[in-house]
Formats: sequence, C-alpha cells, structure tokens
Amino acid sequence: MKKKIIILSIAAMISLVAGAQHETNINYGESPKREVRAVWLTTVKSLDWPETKANSPESIKRQQKELTDILDKLQKAGVNLVLMQSRVRASTIYHSDIEPWDQNITGTPGKYPGYDPLQFAIEQCHVRGMQIHSWIVTLPIGPWNSYAAQQLRKNRPNILRKIGTDGYIDPENPETAPYIASICAEIVRKYDVDGIHLDYIRYPDAWKMPANRAKCRENITRIVEAINDAVKREKPWVMLSCSPVGKHDDLRRFSSRGWNARTAVAQDAQQWLKDGLMDAEFPMIYFKGDNFYPFALDWKEKSYGRIMAPGLGIYFMHPSEGRWNLIDVQRQMNYLRQIGIGHTYFRSRFFTENTKGLYDFTINEFDRFSAIVPAMSWLNKMPPTAPSNLRITDMEGKQILTWDEARSRNESPNVTYNIYASQEKTVDVNDARNLIAQLVSGTSLTIDTQRPFNYAVCAIDRFGNESEPARVGQTKPKPQTPHLIFNDDYRVQLPPRPNTLDAEYIVFKSLSGVPIATRAYSEDMIDIRTLPDGFYSLHSLGKKGKTHRLGWIKKETKK
Repeated sequence: MKKKIIILSIAAMISLVAGAQHETNINYGESPKREVRAVWLTTVKSLDWPETKANSPESIKRQQKELTDILDKLQKAGVNLVLMQSRVRASTIYHSDIEPWDQNITGTPGKYPGYDPLQFAIEQCHVRGMQIHSWIVTLPIGPWNSYAAQQLRKNRPNILRKIGTDGYIDPENPETAPYIASICAEIVRKYDVDGIHLDYIRYPDAWKMPANRAKCRENITRIVEAINDAVKREKPWVMLSCSPVGKHDDLRRFSSRGWNARTAVAQDAQQWLKDGLMDAEFPMIYFKGDNFYPFALDWKEKSYGRIMAPGLGIYFMHPSEGRWNLIDVQRQMNYLRQIGIGHTYFRSRFFTENTKGLYDFTINEFDRFSAIVPAMSWLNKMPPTAPSNLRITDMEGKQILTWDEARSRNESPNVTYNIYASQEKTVDVNDARNLIAQLVSGTSLTIDTQRPFNYAVCAIDRFGNESEPARVGQTKPKPQTPHLIFNDDYRVQLPPRPNTLDAEYIVFKSLSGVPIATRAYSEDMIDIRTLPDGFYSLHSLGKKGKTHRLGWIKKETKK
C-alpha cells in the first residue's frame, strides 16, 4: 500500500512538472514553495468522517477506506496539513488513559473500535507527505448527561460547569490548565503527531463573564501556557496552534460588531504569538467583504513571524448553509496568497465533495503545484546535513532514486526528504513547480517515468528546516537554440496563430521569469517601443490563466 501510493502520486506530479517548467498562472501569481494549505477534518457527529461504524473486521476496513479516500483527495489537491479532530467532547478517537472512546467511531460511547484511528490517520497522512495535527476541543464536554460528560463528572467534578443542557470545563478553575495540558501531553508522548491544535480555547458563549476582561484573558492564557510547557517538554518540534475567533478585536476603521477574540471571549491570540506561546494560528474568518479582508490583514501584520493560515467558511457555499458563490472564496484565497499567508478549509466534506467547483478550481488552477509547510525557525533554524551520493537506476520503465541518509543537527529525532525534478540543467529547489514529493521516509523513491529528468533531494527535519540539495542528472538531447522572433525595435512580428490557441494577451517575461509587460493579442504585430532593451521570452495568456511560450526576442535600440 505504501509503495503504491508513492508511485502513483509521484507519477502524477512528474507529469505535471514536465508540462509546466515554463508555465505560470498569472491570475494567481507565483505558486509559493512555503505555504500552509490546511483542512479541518471533523469527527464530531461524523460530519466529515466516519460514515461506517467500526464493529467488525469488515466494518473497520470500510471505515479506514473512507479515511484513505478522503486523504487521497486532499493530497491530490495540494493539502499539506490535516487538522484531525482527536478529542471530540471529553472523548477521544485514540487510546487514552484519561478519557473514554468517542461514540462516533463505533456508535457506542466508550467502546474500543478494534484499532487506533489516530495512529492509522498519522500513518496514512505521513505516507502521503502531509502533516497531521491533533485537533483538541478544549473546554466544551457536550451534553451534560452524555456518557463522556458523566465520566468526567465522576473523575473531576470540581472543574465542570453546566450551562443549559451542556457542560464545560471551567476556565477560571486553577485545576483546568493542568488537566487540559495532561491530555495534550499524552497525545504528544504516545503519537507521532506534527502538531497540537486547540479549538474553543476561550470563554463559552453563554458564560457570564466578569467585567474585568483582563482577568479573563489571564485565565485563558494560563491554560495556553500550561499546554505549551507540557507539549514542548515532551517534543519541542511539535507545532502548537489554535483557531481563534475570526476577528481579533475592533480595528481603527472597521468594527468587529461585538464578536471578536480578545474582548468578547478573552482570547489574547495575537499576544500568544508575540510571547511565543503559539507557533501557528488558524483564525476562523468565516465572513465576506469588509468583515474578512481588513481582519485577515490584521492577523498577518500581528503574526510576529509565526505561521498564519486563516480559516475559510467554504460551507457557506452549500445550499443548506448559505448563499456564497465560488468567486467569494476564490477572491479570499487569492488575497491571502498576495499578503503571504496560507489558507484552511472548513471543512473537509465541503471541499472534497467539490462544492460549487472549489475542489476543481484548487486542483486545476490555484494549487496546481505542491507547497511545504513553513519552517518553525523561531524554535530552531539549524538545517540537517545534506543527503549524499544521489543516483538513478532505470528498471522496468521506472526510475529508482537512491541516496545516502542525512542527519539532523538539532533536537529533531529524524529527517525525511523532499524530492525535486526538472529538465533544466540545474534543478531549482526554490521553485515550487519542481517539487514532486515531500516528507519521504527512507532513502529511496520509485518514480513511474522513462523521461529524462534531473533530480535534487533535500533533507528536512521536524522543525521544517531544509538542507542543501544533493543533485543528479541524466543525459539529455542537446538543447535547441532559442527561437528568436524578428523585431525592428518598434514592433515584433508574432508567429502564425493556430486556430486552437485560445489567448487574449501576450506577456513579455525577463530571463528570470518575471512578467515585464502585457499586450493585447489582437494582431500579429505587437508594439514594443516602450519595452526596455533586453532579452525576453514571449508567452500567450489564455482566459483560464494558461500560458504558452511562443519564442524569444532581443530588443536592442539602434543608436
């Protein structure tokens, strides 16, 4: 299963690389090499997974197949980080010595499902080159009379409060912080998760909060500090994150309309980033227009160099949830990329079921090329040693890459490998278009292609630091001399336009691939009098952002 997954996914990526070495989607800018592309995968009430209850060997296999099908779709769409709901409502999808099994796995609360779903999810995410973070619902414990709540009422009655028909762990009780921290520490100690993700780390909506909001923020921050200490003591490389309310506070020109993180529910989320208590945040900006853009920028400007990947309310595109259109989400994704931060889908089912074409847009246009989760350089920035002795073996229509292992030079216990491929002489490992596989374990990789490629392999540690590359090349046909298109310094004569070429513009790019000028593709003669002297590649640009290189020109104004 593991080798098959790698071969199939690499074959798809290598095909994409071959056809896109000189292609850029100008509508959405350059595809960044480092960017969080995350999704919340919800288990409460089986909203995203599972549909099948695990009560027999056959039903376990069906349940696991449901999850791997979801992960296959996420991987294909470029998702590199899965927020997996692990602690649901004082109940778990993993073996815990503290809290009981959640009922959504078997249909029966407290029942062992016959396997460990979290361990299975970790293995399946890692083999697909994706990080997995345990999503912890911190304070809500669900209905007061539910099985899980009753167990907690027996064991820790003094830290609980009932509001209406639901129960909550009391954020003002000094025993709350060590209890929640012990849950997070247990996961980190037992499982190879890449992160702990805190949800609902705030005052409950219906809580009668004191007027002294500073004291309330201290109460929540005390819990965060305890969790940070517990997690980092176990494994310093585990990323700690949270999902705060989408608007941090009122802005100078834009009101939060009474619903914000810092004042309304005592989440001092931006201060947590500044103080080093959080490595990443995923604010839930499930709004549009002026309720989205200025607040997203505020999160970016107050991220203090940490990872930021706002949540997108894609569920509002579903007819039963709202009236959003695809363009609403497309604009938000494009804006987040323009300001240099990631994006997170809420939630998985609305994404993988292609609500209003979002999945198609992502896989075919916006996230066509892979990206790596940004490094946590504030924790440790020492990269691993480089792999060595990279070599290629051709075997039965496939290419087998092998290399000698690298080693970590910090607290990271191990390294994995990122693989790059290109038909250029030197493989540019900073170009996202060349990334064909990431977080590969072991020291070999089978690639289902017979085409001649040059390759590079970099080691990456658990903090996200990447080593210098090891490179290897293959014999290639002698490159052709670039085709120079005639110009007289005033106009350029374009080659005959095929009837099948759907293009509206001509783009002039520098040798480094940066667009310099754009002209309407209405005639075969293009005015270049205002174009600076230099050497340029010419590309047609179609309606869907697809480009085709037409040739090269050298403009040299005669004196």
